[in-house]
Amino acid sequence: MDRDSAKFDEMRDEHGDVREAYSGYCEWYDGQEKGYLKRKDAEADETFRRTGITFNVYGENEAEERLIPFDMVPRIITAGEWRRLTRGIEQRVSAINSFLYDLYHRQEIIRAGRLPARLLRDNEAWLPHMVGLNPPGGIYTHIVGIDLVRTGPNDFFVLEDNARTPSGVSYMLENRETMMSMFPELFSRVPVETVSDYPRRLARSLAACAPECAKSDPTVAVLTPGIYNSAFYEHAFLADQMGAELVEASDLRVVDGRVQMRCTEGYQPIDVLYRRVDDEYLDPLTFNPGSVLGIPGIMDVYRAGGITIANAPGTGIADDKAIYSFMPEIVEFYTGEKPLLPNVETWRCADPESLKYVLDNLSELVVKEVHGSGGYGMLIGPTASRREIAQFRKKLEAKPQNYIAQPTLSLSTCPIFTKKGLAPRHVDLRPFVLMSPNGVDITPGGLTRVALKKGSLVVNSSQGGGTKDTWVLKE
Repeated sequence: MDRDSAKFDEMRDEHGDVREAYSGYCEWYDGQEKGYLKRKDAEADETFRRTGITFNVYGENEAEERLIPFDMVPRIITAGEWRRLTRGIEQRVSAINSFLYDLYHRQEIIRAGRLPARLLRDNEAWLPHMVGLNPPGGIYTHIVGIDLVRTGPNDFFVLEDNARTPSGVSYMLENRETMMSMFPELFSRVPVETVSDYPRRLARSLAACAPECAKSDPTVAVLTPGIYNSAFYEHAFLADQMGAELVEASDLRVVDGRVQMRCTEGYQPIDVLYRRVDDEYLDPLTFNPGSVLGIPGIMDVYRAGGITIANAPGTGIADDKAIYSFMPEIVEFYTGEKPLLPNVETWRCADPESLKYVLDNLSELVVKEVHGSGGYGMLIGPTASRREIAQFRKKLEAKPQNYIAQPTLSLSTCPIFTKKGLAPRHVDLRPFVLMSPNGVDITPGGLTRVALKKGSLVVNSSQGGGTKDTWVLKE
């Protein structure tokens, strides 16, 4: 038995029998001719190339754009499993929103001694400009991605919170469209919840967050850094699917106290700006003065209640991995309940005792930068060389507050399609969550990322991972 097959596999149990969730799919799969499946696999690759679904890899001399590999074997979740997940996700995102409001107002959680004040001091994601500011509807986290991992039949853990600008939803939608186009008969045999209405739900949720000055039919726009951004495809895709305007900084200016968009008849006010530009570049008059990606004066308009910015500036503090380690306390503080979705056990390297444990066990742990993302700046101890461990040890000793550590989890596996047949690979899941004054809306599914290399635990596309269609079965 190879390393991957020793883990919890979502398709087959320890006896090799097909689990309930996959029974309909496996019955269909076993009836297909292998040559047909290989042709469909090649067809999927060609579809993604033709559509132009790519991402950029920064810091490399090779071609800027790459195709994200797509695997045509779906990841399947039962209706009962999804119900349990949604309850935990809703609890968590509600707590995060309350936490952000508190941090930028009275900071009761710090006063109560449940969160160290040092986590805000010198934290680049903390924005003093947001202190005392009330975003329209009290919503900070309009769009959230919660990264989940599974280790057993009922064991789901939150690996990361993405409250700043979670990406990947366009791949969720394109994966489903590709699967439905290639295998329409499969969806008539297996009842799967839809994800295709996500853009409509997003548009509705954003419109519900419009400021009081907005008209009855608020204008929503997507702010992109431009065509060279790694996620530009997604920005353009979502704007098109929502029927919203796709704008760059050069299209916008502040006129008469409103952020307005240049159009053929002059300038038109924007009510809700779904920005895919980082805080630092959002307003050169408030943040980075050299930014050409933002709108001079937008923060003044925001403070005056003249526009909704989604997600709110300053939400990145909730993405901090040191803050993540306090999420059990945060959930309980704001909801009065124990977390329904647990964290992965985490050691805060800023704590001397935790640092000693991490340094003594580097070869067994995963160590991450508190502000890191995309699989960069991390050490996976069990697969690292002695030299890599020695180099990382020096980084830890120099700046321990920059790191957290976690155990190497036995992530669940799902099969991928290979030339030799199905083979298990490790996966995670990013459900996409919308929040507005009307409540929390969770699309049934999400983006399943898969580590295509045998034995690899890194699912990020920038590190060679791929994606799958995620099916939530209907009742």
